[in-house]
Amino acid sequence: MARLADYFVVVGYDLDNRVEGEGQGRILQRFPEKDWEDSPFPQGVELFCQPSGWQLVPERQPASFFVAVLTDINSERHYCACFTFWEGLDNPQLKKTDAGDADEADEEPAVVQPAKVFAPKSLVVVSRLDYTEAFRNCLGLIYTVHVDGLPTPLETVIGNLLTCVIPIAGGSQIDESHVCSLGKVPQSPACDWLLACLQPGPDQSEDSLRTITLGAGDRQVIQTPINDALPVSGSSVAQLFRQLGIVNVLYLFCAALTEHKILFLSSSYQRLTDACRGLLAIMFPLKYSFTYVPILPGKLLEVLSTPTPFIIGVNSFFRSETQELLDVIIADLDGGTVTIPECVHISLLPEPLLQQTQTALSMVLDPELEFADQAFPPQSLQPSALKIQDKEIRAVFLWLFARLFQGYRWCLHIIRIHPEPVIRFHKAAFLGQRSLTEDDFLMKVLDGMAFAGFVSERGPPYRATDLFDDLVANQVERIRQEEACPHKVMNHVKELAEILFKNENPYPAVAMHKVQRPSEKSQNTSQSQAPFPVLDDVSVQLFIDHAIAKLKTAPPVVKAEMKSMVPSGPPLGDIIDRNGNVMANSARRLEVVRNCITYIFDNKMLEAKKLMPAVLRALKGCTARVCLTQELNQHVLQNRAVLDDQQFDYIVRMMNCTLQDCSHMDEHGTAAALLPLVTAFCRKLGAGITQFAYSCVQEHTVWTNMQFWEAMFYSDVQNHIRALYMEADDGEQQNNSLDQQDWCATEREVSALELAAEQNRLWPTLSKEMQTERVQKEESTVFSQAIHYANRMSYLLLPLDTSKNRLLRSAGLGDVESVSNSYVTNSIAGSMAESYDTESGFEDAESSDVANSVVRFINRFVDKVCNESGVTNEHLKALHAMIPDIVQMHIETLDAVHRESKRLPPIQKPKLLRPTLLPGEELVMEGMRVHLIPDGREEATGHMGGPPLLPAEGAIFLTTYRLIFKGTPSDALVGEQIVTRSFPVASLTKEKRISVTLPMDQFVQEGLQLRSCTFQLMKIAFDEEVASDLAESFRKHLHKLRFPQHVQGTFAFTVGQSGKLVLEPKTKDKNQSLRTLSKNLVKNAKRTISRQYVTRKKESPPSWENRSSFQSELDEDEISVSEEVDQTTMTLSSTIRSSDRQTMSNVVERACCRDYQRLGLGTLSNSLTRSKNEPFRISTANRMYTVCRSYPGLLIIPQNIPDSTIHRICRCYRQNRFPVVCWRHSRTKAVLLRSAGLHAKGVVSFFKSPNTTTAVPSQADSTSLEQEKYLQAIINSMPSYSESTGRNTLSGFTSTHMNTSDSSDKLRQPKIGDLMKQVLGSKEDVPGTFSRGGKWGSIRGSSRLSAYNPDIGTRLAGKESPQPNGGPNDPLFLRQQKAYLYIIGDKAQLKGGKQDSFQQWEVIPIEVCDVRQVKNSFKKLMKACVPSSANTDPNTSFLRLLEDSEWMALLHRVLQVSGLVVELLDTGSSVMVSLEDGWDVTTQVVSLVQLLSDPYYRTFDGFRLLVEKEWLSFGHRFSHRGAQTLGSQSSGFTPVFLQFLDCVHQIHLQFPMEFEFSQYYLKFLAYHYMSNRFRTFLLDSDYDRIELGVLYEEKSDRRNPQVCKSVWDYIDRLNKKAPIFFNYMFSPEDEEVLRPYTFISNLKVWDFYLEETLSEGPPFDWELKSRQERLAEETAEKADTAAPKSQRRVVWPCYDNVSKELPDAITKLLQDLQNLEAELGQTSEKWKDTWDKIKTTQRTETKLESKLSFSSSLLMSSNLSHQRRSQGVCLQESGVGSSIKLGLDCKASATSTPVSGRQSTSTLYSQFQSTESENRSFEGILYKRGALLKPWKPRWFVLDKTKHQLRYYDSRQDKECKGVIDLAEVESVTVGTPTMGAPKNVEEKAFFDLKTAKRMYNFCAQESSNAQLWMDSIQSCLSDA
Repeated sequence: MARLADYFVVVGYDLDNRVEGEGQGRILQRFPEKDWEDSPFPQGVELFCQPSGWQLVPERQPASFFVAVLTDINSERHYCACFTFWEGLDNPQLKKTDAGDADEADEEPAVVQPAKVFAPKSLVVVSRLDYTEAFRNCLGLIYTVHVDGLPTPLETVIGNLLTCVIPIAGGSQIDESHVCSLGKVPQSPACDWLLACLQPGPDQSEDSLRTITLGAGDRQVIQTPINDALPVSGSSVAQLFRQLGIVNVLYLFCAALTEHKILFLSSSYQRLTDACRGLLAIMFPLKYSFTYVPILPGKLLEVLSTPTPFIIGVNSFFRSETQELLDVIIADLDGGTVTIPECVHISLLPEPLLQQTQTALSMVLDPELEFADQAFPPQSLQPSALKIQDKEIRAVFLWLFARLFQGYRWCLHIIRIHPEPVIRFHKAAFLGQRSLTEDDFLMKVLDGMAFAGFVSERGPPYRATDLFDDLVANQVERIRQEEACPHKVMNHVKELAEILFKNENPYPAVAMHKVQRPSEKSQNTSQSQAPFPVLDDVSVQLFIDHAIAKLKTAPPVVKAEMKSMVPSGPPLGDIIDRNGNVMANSARRLEVVRNCITYIFDNKMLEAKKLMPAVLRALKGCTARVCLTQELNQHVLQNRAVLDDQQFDYIVRMMNCTLQDCSHMDEHGTAAALLPLVTAFCRKLGAGITQFAYSCVQEHTVWTNMQFWEAMFYSDVQNHIRALYMEADDGEQQNNSLDQQDWCATEREVSALELAAEQNRLWPTLSKEMQTERVQKEESTVFSQAIHYANRMSYLLLPLDTSKNRLLRSAGLGDVESVSNSYVTNSIAGSMAESYDTESGFEDAESSDVANSVVRFINRFVDKVCNESGVTNEHLKALHAMIPDIVQMHIETLDAVHRESKRLPPIQKPKLLRPTLLPGEELVMEGMRVHLIPDGREEATGHMGGPPLLPAEGAIFLTTYRLIFKGTPSDALVGEQIVTRSFPVASLTKEKRISVTLPMDQFVQEGLQLRSCTFQLMKIAFDEEVASDLAESFRKHLHKLRFPQHVQGTFAFTVGQSGKLVLEPKTKDKNQSLRTLSKNLVKNAKRTISRQYVTRKKESPPSWENRSSFQSELDEDEISVSEEVDQTTMTLSSTIRSSDRQTMSNVVERACCRDYQRLGLGTLSNSLTRSKNEPFRISTANRMYTVCRSYPGLLIIPQNIPDSTIHRICRCYRQNRFPVVCWRHSRTKAVLLRSAGLHAKGVVSFFKSPNTTTAVPSQADSTSLEQEKYLQAIINSMPSYSESTGRNTLSGFTSTHMNTSDSSDKLRQPKIGDLMKQVLGSKEDVPGTFSRGGKWGSIRGSSRLSAYNPDIGTRLAGKESPQPNGGPNDPLFLRQQKAYLYIIGDKAQLKGGKQDSFQQWEVIPIEVCDVRQVKNSFKKLMKACVPSSANTDPNTSFLRLLEDSEWMALLHRVLQVSGLVVELLDTGSSVMVSLEDGWDVTTQVVSLVQLLSDPYYRTFDGFRLLVEKEWLSFGHRFSHRGAQTLGSQSSGFTPVFLQFLDCVHQIHLQFPMEFEFSQYYLKFLAYHYMSNRFRTFLLDSDYDRIELGVLYEEKSDRRNPQVCKSVWDYIDRLNKKAPIFFNYMFSPEDEEVLRPYTFISNLKVWDFYLEETLSEGPPFDWELKSRQERLAEETAEKADTAAPKSQRRVVWPCYDNVSKELPDAITKLLQDLQNLEAELGQTSEKWKDTWDKIKTTQRTETKLESKLSFSSSLLMSSNLSHQRRSQGVCLQESGVGSSIKLGLDCKASATSTPVSGRQSTSTLYSQFQSTESENRSFEGILYKRGALLKPWKPRWFVLDKTKHQLRYYDSRQDKECKGVIDLAEVESVTVGTPTMGAPKNVEEKAFFDLKTAKRMYNFCAQESSNAQLWMDSIQSCLSDA
């Protein structure tokens, strides 16, 4: 029973006490005045009566009522029902003013004060019961009695209220009158009636019905709930959903469960209370345990900034003050919104549940929704009444919780039964079995306080049960079956709702409310009411005392508690391995695991080894892991726990693999199952020394997780306690031998919880001694387990080598959280305080030794579990004393084990293979055992077929030149192969640490990922035998070698020297910026260089001793090559004295004078004598590198420009790189110039037209004129300049050569204007308008109008365009001319310049790719070609990544610009390429143009010369772009040269017969460009090379012939030995200009980026190959004695070098020839001589044949011209032996003019005819009339009898057929007549018509006889058919 009301309080306005101008409330009276013992009076009631503050108001307000909730210090809730009315009083303000208190702070004289004001007064009932309606009625009655002056005294009513007692839940009946007559009050008839009511009638003896009266003629029935465990909600839940909607309330629900802060806003106080009550009701069975204040007074708003979670309600009046709360979810009940701040993430219910809950809720709240679309919706579809709906909603949430927590009782551990049950929840097991470990919501709920309370309340196995227990135990199966069917769910919900409603309203029919309300008159009266009287406290107290006395005499109420055993419900479902695939749990896999274990224990090691990889794969699945633990358990039971070394190793491997896939929570209990096993399996190491498995499986995080140990401990304790009672029961049962068997059968399944329930039931019946004995037994059981676990933990936490701090570092014991995954019941507050204790036992783990930290960890564990399981203090102290001894003892044991295990012969690991080294290459670090892990390339892993070569085990070697891995595959079936992967150290681009977990022999942890720009990736994991400091030292050495401090530290310089002499100059200032090179450094440089030259004798390079002395001088004044140097200080007159003949001749030779002479650009002698005939001369102005440091010493400039001018001009250009000539077209004599871009200041003034009178900046005046003169001089030097201009218009240029056959190659050129438009991307780009079709797009792919001059393209195309200078647009007035000089400039630089029509040069602005773009693109390309991990995401497939890298787009851009320049030069205009700094894109474009235009550069010598001239001499910054030294490390690797080689490769693919060198040659250069093996591609310019003395030493150094310093010499040497670089299809044609397709669709990914040979490493260091082959032969000879060898060879694409294993036909023949010569003992001839002989004999044969049959040679040559265009045939690659004839040079006859067309199918056909004559029975030129409105055009027609067709071509040489007329369709051939537009001056009879079924063709021959011939031939063809 409980009191209905604890206190009655009258609170009024405090007139005397105002704080800061705000009114206060004070308690006027309170009954009883003494606190009840069981319920102290709550503080601060007066604040809650007026939450918005106490104020006086000018008008009377209506009376109000609401219930506030106060929580006391013991977390008890007190419900304060406040009834407030307003009483009039005289305005205190006016009194004060009269009294002269003018200094009152809040006085405002401007406002007229009313005389009468109203003050609030509140009547408050404080109760621990929440009966809102009853309180509303009672307080209303008291107010009515007061207002209407009813005869009953107020004291009586209040006394009755305070003495009213009701049952809490279905309490027993009490039949005493509540109306106490003390003689004062007459007994009223109402009371008699009431007494009659209260007599128990036949149908009304129900516990839960209570009728009360307060003695004022009132009565009301209070229905107490049947079961008070279920919350009472009235209709508050339904109201909450109506106000906020389903989704919003679900958000609030999840937020409350996951402990967020929730704030309700409303202008109604009662609604706030209802909303809070509703939210708590739907959380049942969880109880909210944080701050809960449904109505918060304004004065206490600062509570909202508390850090803990809360549910609080605040009046909307204070809305503005809640705006700045950042982490509070605000629910506005009036507006129906829920605002979630950005920083708050609410975890929602797991998915199927969320959807199903929403569906169910919507069916409750809006049943019409389902039928809204039906034509005949059911009639009665109104939602239930609000009270019913409320219960239905709560039923949905009950159903939800039943699903969330189903099976929770199976995860409870009972760790003490007596004196009180202590229960823990095993969170990890629960989540694991529900496979919800990833679910954020459930994790948070289980970690929350509410769930802790749930476990403590519902954990005990013997207690009263309620609806939820029933649901979880008995309805789970029903819920599971129905969850998919919403209607069945609704039926279940309705059933539950009915129970809930019945619980709250046991007698819904009984409603006997009779309570008087105040009369209308008294409510509306405006006259003054009497103030509420002061009550007589004595009489009220008398009532109370009387009632207390009566209760004491009454018999005690004994309510038998209905305790019972709580059912557990069905166990959790089988483990669902969600992430395992379908195969994960297949029986076959489990079979494999079992077999393997059997083999191991039967000592069949070979069998076990074969199965091992499959077992390790199978152990990824959860079932296989469980299976493993079960199998191993059986072997322990058979007492075979002592193993030999190899068995031990295998078992440990499997355990490691099993543990490695466990999470730190161990949700599937795998680690728990292994824990007893790791202390069982062992091996004998020596006398009395045993090593257990635990010392080898410590590397897993699960062992350092406190929660894991707690769960394990509790689980074991539970088993022991169960065993304890089972034994006791056994003892009791023994005497009853008959039942024994039955009992065993049933009792075997008794769970610990059931047993505990039974014990709890018996507990009261036991004697004191028995009770004490049981408590002691349990306590000692827990104590013994604690000792056992202290031992176990020390086993797994102390590493084998205790000197290593390994465990603490890797596992991070420091941040162990002990927020446990289970909750305890008896001391929940204490345990939670423990669990939130964040103090970590290992904060100084690094500094302290291992033992201390382990002791501290175990101590914390012991404290926690012993406190929670009630171990006595004496025992706890004993434990603390024991732990350090246990740990120390264990450490001593381990030391012995460690010592012995060191002596063990290591497990048979593969022998480390030593790599073969190059001459001069030395090991820096001996091999370290590592595992090579597979990366994203799948070829080697065996996934794409083929053997699994990776992962492999071997060693990594670091040499002065390379990083080499050499080893054997881990897979035993491929074990005899050798895997090699290597790359040059200099090509390393990225190194990062990785942690690797591998199913290897040992548990590998540290690893490195090394990426190289030679498209190689090594992922290595260091073996456990490699100490971590060794790995660190490896990294440091690698870094030192990769970035030497000076270029002289690179391998190319140190090769052949002993390692000690590796130069590493110290730098004074590491952060020196490249751009700020001060003058004194340059002076020092000059001094150093002059010394260097003085020291030289006869051009031999200084010996190493001398070299190091120079170096020391270099150290003092470090030279760093700056991008912008102050040129004035740079006079190197002392460096090379002009008298030094030797040096000068070297300069002459080096500066590619041979090439200049070949091109006719002048000789040195010529330039000295200044012969004026030549337009150009070789200038020596830069011989001291004073003009431009990055240019060569000798330069080609116009004849009439003096050297002095050059000094002035060069200042306008970046880096002083002014325009110089680098090539001249042999036919058109147009020249190609290169320079850097202009400095920004000079741009505009330079390009302003000379005719315009714009003011130019004065500083630029003189230089601008000099520049113009210079450009004019270049234009004057062109032969075409002096000729007439008529021919130079492009339209004239093409039309004059219309019919002549020698211009046939011009006809297929694309129109330059079109080309230009494609490059510039002008508006007129219409697909299909260009001769090649398709759109090139602008250089950036942007179709914007060129920012500089949009009509260049139009002019080049010969179209008219409006005059830029506003002149008349008249073609006769000015025929637009082709410019003599085109300047290709950067769009960004050329803005603002105006073009003039009279000018003879023209600027083509293009957008250039930035160096940064190339760098980023290359990075992405590397990641695409060599991904670091296997890729499953389709968005990151190879092709997608390749596209994203934009590498192909960059190639397209460079090739496109080069193509445009080639066309311009070919039409006779000179071109100046003037982009960026003139050393990146400029070099690429200029080199490609020369390669495309000049066949010489497509030979070995020519290509070498091209690279030396354009790349080396003209100063491409190889060292800087290659990031070769420490200084350039930050700039990163930018492969500009590689991009150029890729472009050459693309051209080579399209024109395989034009290049003397093969594709391999390009790959070889690409590899060694990045390898730093040769000095060729080091340093940034000739100046730098002279400075280091390496420019001319290459040829003269003969001391170490083994070591080649130049890549070119090396290539020559190799080329003499073998035809590896030669292209057998080389068959050049004179003066052939190549015009490759440049669309991205025509470009191919270079296989250099994709291929790899794991058998030997990269195939570009030939000495290695020959050495490897020799070794292989030797081993083969030894092995020959064995069994006969098979002739079959398997070639694996990623393993073998395919071109070596399957050589092409010619190489094979040459090899066979050499072998035969060797066998016959002849001296073998060089391959080149053999090849040349065959070619010459072939030629003579061809000549003889041609005399006999002219047509056959014609066939051969035409076939050639087809063949060389075909992209498909590449003999070197495809190995077609029969086509050898095609590759020979034949003397091209007149007919085989070069044609670069593409093959079409019809022309391909012609290759297979016997002779040409059959093929072309008649041919010649005819004019053909075009289709409608098109002109007549001359075409070359061929009449073909064989194919029975008439074909026509653009010209005789054209191989691309432009159209075909099938003779089968021809109906007649007749004489025609001339029509409009026909050719003039042709006689009429020359016309004839050809009529086909489709159309009429009109032809015109040159003369009538010719026409007749054609007609006859066609006729004869027709008649033949």
